[in-house]
Amino acid sequence: MKTNLTLLLGSNQIGDEGASGLGSGLSNCINLSNLELWLDSNQIGAMGISNLGSGLSNCINLSNLELILVSNQIGAMGVSGLGSGLSNCINLSNLTLLLGSNQIGDEGASALGSGLSNCINLSKLTLSLCENQIGDEGASALGSDLSNCINLSKLSLILGGNQIRDKGVSGLVFGLSNCINLSNFLLWLPSSQIGDEGASGLGSGLSNCINLSNLTLNLGFNQIRDKGVSGLGFGLSNCINLQNFSLLLPSNQIGDEGVSGLGFGLSKCINLSNLTLNLNFNQIGDKGASGLCSILSNCINLSYLTLKLGCNDIGYEGASSLGSALANCSNLSNLTLQLFKMKESQKFNLISKILKSKRLVVLKKEFM
Repeated sequence: MKTNLTLLLGSNQIGDEGASGLGSGLSNCINLSNLELWLDSNQIGAMGISNLGSGLSNCINLSNLELILVSNQIGAMGVSGLGSGLSNCINLSNLTLLLGSNQIGDEGASALGSGLSNCINLSKLTLSLCENQIGDEGASALGSDLSNCINLSKLSLILGGNQIRDKGVSGLVFGLSNCINLSNFLLWLPSSQIGDEGASGLGSGLSNCINLSNLTLNLGFNQIRDKGVSGLGFGLSNCINLQNFSLLLPSNQIGDEGVSGLGFGLSKCINLSNLTLNLNFNQIGDKGASGLCSILSNCINLSYLTLKLGCNDIGYEGASSLGSALANCSNLSNLTLQLFKMKESQKFNLISKILKSKRLVVLKKEFM
């Protein structure tokens, strides 16, 4: 009795007819529990994917599904049919859906979310919808629907290359506040025209996710300023169980006031042990750099820190204060520091102060 099936069929010319036939065959595999299906770049349209979804709806014992459908021509109608089929797979606990570059739009994102809302036993979900013309309406609807998946513990949303702005990111994360078991969350939203309102809304939504222990946010190449990043930091201050946090904010418009607000919020995350901050290409000066690290010294459990501050406005005074502040991070054992355009005297002064730290074991320097 077959319970595990892997089909790697990417980059062929399967089309609608082939996908429909595949769905018909899978409909007979009612005891299937683990399925890995790669159908990327196969010229599959709405009809083919809808019929595939119809076939999967019979696989009521599926618990683990990985479905790769990148670069087809699925559209809103097709993904609606897929979502409808998956809504019958009520025993799904682990789902990976890669649907990038399929012209899904708001209508498709909403329909997919509606289908997934019935998968109440989902605990792990990876959903990639990048390059799909999804806007605020689709993102908000997706978040609202996922709020029904109350057993979610690990969620990865890869949504770059859409038209999701402030209202969309706020609506998306606000819905997730109902996922009280969420402990691992990754949100990938670079180059999305998100501003202060969206960053603050994101922080407000995350403030309700009090069981988060692992968090990754990629908000690089947006339009976030001091007010927005301070609002994000304020929201994160409620995430007291956060242990591992990666925040990617390169190429925004963040200055001293914003980075201080962010640092203040993070200082409340007393269980934080592993932190990555990418703040390259912003407007952070001496005061902001030293203030950030001084505040981070309050994170008494911080042992791993990656700090990227390249291409800001940090001078000799800021570098010197930065070194002193980092040396005061009493439990820091592993430090990666990235700074650009520093004079040799600045580098020497910075490093000599950091090395005064008694617990530091690994120091990686990236000076360009």
